[in-house]
Amino acid sequence: MNEHEREAPLGYTISDAVRTTGLAKSRLWLLIASGELQTRKAGRRTLIVGDSLRAYYAGLPSARPAA
Repeated sequence: MNEHEREAPLGYTISDAVRTTGLAKSRLWLLIASGELQTRKAGRRTLIVGDSLRAYYAGLPSARPAA
């Protein structure tokens, strides 16, 4: 396990995920509803599983350079 993996959060609140990824809150809720992002509940808080968020982000296509 490298240093980055040790420091990576286990879970992200919706607000943290918005800040971290730049995705809109509504988009995150759609991804959660569709099952593309896994979540856990801690009391009233919804936490997105860190590995799930990283896997989704890694699976996004690369941006094409401008022609």
